[in-house]
Amino acid sequence: MAQIYISLGSNINKAHYIRCALDALEQHFTDIVHSSVFESEAVGFKGNNFYNSVVAATTSMPLERVCKLLKQIERDNGRKADDKKFSPRTLDLDLLFYDDVICDLPAQLPRDEITKNAFVLQPLCEVAPNFYHPVAKQTIAALWSAYNNPQQKLWKVEFSNP
Repeated sequence: MAQIYISLGSNINKAHYIRCALDALEQHFTDIVHSSVFESEAVGFKGNNFYNSVVAATTSMPLERVCKLLKQIERDNGRKADDKKFSPRTLDLDLLFYDDVICDLPAQLPRDEITKNAFVLQPLCEVAPNFYHPVAKQTIAALWSAYNNPQQKLWKVEFSNP
């Protein structure tokens, strides 16, 4: 079994699509732990605020299958393959870690944005504070403790997944 961490983001009908993502992930993975949901301003473009969170889970799926599944869940929830990187989206699912694998294909692992974006790092720290980042050579808690980017503001929001 592999330990995986997935970031979830949405800024179109955001509560609905975060719930849809959680429901879909629960159908395919086990031992799911969901962070708090945070709201943050769009980064890289002007747009509605995002809801962001992170899910920790375990899976017996190989890495390639996990990546394909995440893309399929995005498509099932209205995401189009030709959407620009910095644009509004119904759902964005990014694999952050697959155990301690380091690779560029089929996905960049560990995902580069982990150390750059508070909306990834803070919820990741909630579910995996002691996970050791194999490239940064620090725990997630240490990375979050050292994080300093006052441009990125985020705040917890009330969120329930019935």
